Amino acid sequence: MAPRILTLANQKGGVGKTTTAINLATALAAIGERVLIVDLDPQGNASTGLGISRTDRALSAYDVLVGEASVPQAAVMTSVPNVAIVPSTMDLLGVELTIADQADRAFKLRNAFKNLDELRLNDQSISYILIDCPPSLNLLTVNSLVAADAVLVPLQCEFFALEGLSQLLQTIEQIRSTLNPRLSIQGVVMTMFDKRNNLSEQVLNDVRSEMGELVYETVIPRNVRLSEAPSYGKPALLYDLKCAGSQAYLRLATEVIRRERRLNAA
Repeated sequence: MAPRILTLANQKGGVGKTTTAINLATALAAIGERVLIVDLDPQGNASTGLGISRTDRALSAYDVLVGEASVPQAAVMTSVPNVAIVPSTMDLLGVELTIADQADRAFKLRNAFKNLDELRLNDQSISYILIDCPPSLNLLTVNSLVAADAVLVPLQCEFFALEGLSQLLQTIEQIRSTLNPRLSIQGVVMTMFDKRNNLSEQVLNDVRSEMGELVYETVIPRNVRLSEAPSYGKPALLYDLKCAGSQAYLRLATEVIRRERRLNAA
C-alpha cells in the first residue's frame, strides 16, 4: 500500500512546523507506523533536530529534486526507531534557479516518490511521509503540496494567526484546482498555546469558529522541553516523554490517524 503523504505548511516562520514534523513522526512511529520525513527547508532544522550532522548529508532533498538521487538513496536512518529522513542542505536555496525553466518543475517531488518500494524500515514499507516546508509559498512548498495527499497546518496562538492562514488556504485551493485534485486539509494544529494568556484562548476560539472541525482537539502547549530538545538532536518524546509537549504530540498522532481512517473511508 502506498504511504500517506502529509505536508506541514505555513508561510509564516516560527509557528512550530519543524517541531511538529519531528515529534509527530516520532509519535506515529511509537504507535507502530513507519515514517519518512522529507526536510524541504534550506535551514535544515528538522535534520539537525533529529541529530543528523552536516557530514551525514552527502545526499539531500536537493539531489532528489534535481534528479541526481532517488529518495531511498538520500534517506538517512535517525536514532528514532522506524523514522528516516531525507535531510536538507543549503543547496536547496538554489533549487528554484536549477529547475525553474523545466516543464515539470512543480512535479519533481511527486515523481521522486514513485520508487519508494526500495525504502524499507525493519523490512517493511513506509506508511507515512511528512514533508517539512520552508516558511514561504515558493516552489519548494508548491512541490510538497503537489506531492501530498493532505496538508497539516501548524498555527501559532498569536494575534495575526488567521491573517496568514487565508493566504495559505488560497494557495491550497489553487493547487487543488490546477495541479493536485486529491489534495485535502488534514487539519489545523494550534501550537504554542499558553493557558495563562487570555490572547491564546481568544485566538484558539477565533480559529475554531472560523475553521470548525478542521481544528484538532489537541492543542500543543508552549513548553520549555519542546524548545530544548532540538539542541540535543532529539525529538521531545525521546528527550522528555513525560513533559506536556510530548504528551500533546502523542495525542495529536492518535487524532491524525483517526482522521486518516475517516478520509480513506470517505
